[in-house]
Amino acid sequence: MYKVFVNDIPIIVSTQKEIGENYTSYPLKKVRLKKVVKKIIKGKLAYVNLYHHDESKLLKLLLRKMRVVTAAGGMVVNKNKEILFIYRNNRWDLPKGKTEKNESIQNSAIREVEEETGVQGLEITRFITCTYHVFKRKGKLRLKETYWYEMHTEYDGELVPEVKEGIKKAKWKNFKKSQKALKKSYANIKMLFPEKFLAGKSEDWVA
Repeated sequence: MYKVFVNDIPIIVSTQKEIGENYTSYPLKKVRLKKVVKKIIKGKLAYVNLYHHDESKLLKLLLRKMRVVTAAGGMVVNKNKEILFIYRNNRWDLPKGKTEKNESIQNSAIREVEEETGVQGLEITRFITCTYHVFKRKGKLRLKETYWYEMHTEYDGELVPEVKEGIKKAKWKNFKKSQKALKKSYANIKMLFPEKFLAGKSEDWVA
């Protein structure tokens, strides 16, 4: 199963034709995804399920439905187990950005984090997941596929938010402050954190 976010509303992509009475289901192979997205944006739809019987083909079929923009970013943790957040568009977010031509996904993730926050000495420790959301570019709908990595750094210098990208703040946040920030973040960002972290039950969740 996958989730594609339109703002904070998830479109479910699954192998099940029926997942609940509130959901409107469409066959993934035939659905006009842009039309469905526009209905969601206008408030005419809130619960959408796109289905196909073969789980191995779900992502491939999904990525055919809309022009895809590939991006990469990081959940950066320092030696104090603080997490690096950025503040943009009145939301707390994690640093990420578009992958450039002929650039590897991992290099893209490190570069974007460095550019957006000024942090240095990043080391990727693991791949977390991919998230998917729909956005508009020059008036046209696009599907963003973002590769997320957990990163570590010993950097304790000044953080420099990339103002030209609309970033107003770059901040290290401890467990409690991260909890607060996530309440004013995006649904797809919350997906990157373990359930026990979101529930406020464990600070010792990362190496």
